[in-house]
Amino acid sequence: MKFRWTIAPPQPLLTGQLASAHKISPLLAQCLVNRGFSEPAVVEHFLAPRLKNLADPFLLPNMGVAVARLLQAHEQNEPLVIFGDYDVDGVTSTTILLEVLRKLGWRAEAYLPNRMDEGYGLSRDGVENCLKKFPVKLLVAVDCGSTAVETVAWLKEQGVEVIVLDHHQVSSPAPVAVALVNPQLSGPPKGGTPNFQELCSAGLAFKLAHALVKRGRETGLPGAAEFDLRPLLDLVALGTIADLVPLAGENRILVTAGLERLNVTQRPGIKALKEVAQSPEKLGTHDVGFQLAPRLNAAGRLETAEESLQLLLAETLEQALPLAQNLDARNRERQKIEKAIVEEVIGVVRAKFDAQKDFVIVEGQLLWHIGVVGIVASRVLQEFYRPTFIIGGENGEMRGSGRSIAGFDLAAALRGCDDLLVKHGGHAMAAGLSIQPGKIDQLRERLNEQAKRLLKPEDLQPPLRLDAEVQLGDLNLDSLGELEKLKPTGMGNPALQFCARNLTHKKPLLRMGANKQHVKLWVTDGKVTHEGVWWNAGHGSLPVGTFDMAFAPGMNEFNGRTTVQLKVLDWRAA
Repeated sequence: MKFRWTIAPPQPLLTGQLASAHKISPLLAQCLVNRGFSEPAVVEHFLAPRLKNLADPFLLPNMGVAVARLLQAHEQNEPLVIFGDYDVDGVTSTTILLEVLRKLGWRAEAYLPNRMDEGYGLSRDGVENCLKKFPVKLLVAVDCGSTAVETVAWLKEQGVEVIVLDHHQVSSPAPVAVALVNPQLSGPPKGGTPNFQELCSAGLAFKLAHALVKRGRETGLPGAAEFDLRPLLDLVALGTIADLVPLAGENRILVTAGLERLNVTQRPGIKALKEVAQSPEKLGTHDVGFQLAPRLNAAGRLETAEESLQLLLAETLEQALPLAQNLDARNRERQKIEKAIVEEVIGVVRAKFDAQKDFVIVEGQLLWHIGVVGIVASRVLQEFYRPTFIIGGENGEMRGSGRSIAGFDLAAALRGCDDLLVKHGGHAMAAGLSIQPGKIDQLRERLNEQAKRLLKPEDLQPPLRLDAEVQLGDLNLDSLGELEKLKPTGMGNPALQFCARNLTHKKPLLRMGANKQHVKLWVTDGKVTHEGVWWNAGHGSLPVGTFDMAFAPGMNEFNGRTTVQLKVLDWRAA
């Protein structure tokens, strides 16, 4: 698939000022400007993220009320339950709260819903089962609850008070909880106020822990004075990276400190997880997102995330290893299920796909596992670059998950199909739905009608965002070392991507891999030569003659020697 290249325009005046003020190269200054950082004070905080720059947790909406109610429960020795969610953010935030509350003397339990039986969020079925197991009068909903108006009202009728700690959109009217701690309620940041809206629930759980310790120190709560919050940062980094929230602002601080903590963590569950995943000694965001997170997610995708919670709470490596091995096996099972469905869907779509007419892909089949339909939708979108819904389930009502491209708001599109659906919800780029099997064809038709009106032909060609056009001589071990200051990269702070023009091959291409699907090449601009690697290039069109190349710069360590290596993304004739 060929990309639509968008090269950020050079801004020599702005980058020159930044380079001079911070004693950095114009290339790093350009990359900072591309990410919206041009104010000297903001750049300083970005390049040196420090925990001391975290904002006061009591600036979050309703944090004071939540802390007061929790301290009241502590004083009265009142038991409480944390009702979490089954994804990595839900499990890590539940673990953070459970660990902090128990260590500081609360009587706290946790409950994670079952994806198959209880569905998503603070459902009535979920809380009824939770209260049968833990008959309490105080429930803390974390990573869910912001739209659970009826469930929260029902809990109130049963005499159960609810604190909601969540980062998702809040319904109108909002649920009437004792405290709804949700950064969405504060609106966009103004002036110097922190942007809490980018936090996920693991970040919010850390803020609540910070607030409890801070207030506890003021009120003489036993254990608060010496309580160290920093050992929780491994969990915060794990939840934040897995939840794909922007790695800017507070998240950048939390993930930078959290990655350091992950690399030296003594937490048995994470040590066991790193062992079964065969993680590198020094973890980066990619390793966390593609090795640790999928294994933690596997149990919740196929059934319940209880095992993932037990792993993170494990007190010894002997307890943790069997759990981590089981999650690894579940992850392989999930991959197998996912691979089979992806191959089936891609085969079906390819047989009938018309790039001029098919603006949205909608495919559904009974017995497709609802725990993996979201991942399958992502894979199909990567293949065809079209908004995609994949729908599965067993008898009767089916459930689906959608992923989108820029320019097509899935949540809005589903509102336009309300009469065809049992229920639906989500965001612009990811959404979920329930539907009767007989209405899938109508849904496909309706969504395609909407997309034809909204999407232009260029919207259907994947964009390739490039930070700058560079000379190969600009890239050496020193300059790449300086560009490392942009890490951790991820959502909101994308990995570096450049392009270079008028290149030729220095020597013949070399095919690698079991199926010769990868390609190694040596490119030169006549002055400097660098090695390039094109992973999964397949047997399609490879650069010939004189060409321009888009790539991600990196360093390759082999046999004790470090060299510049370019990861090829795309090419075009010069």
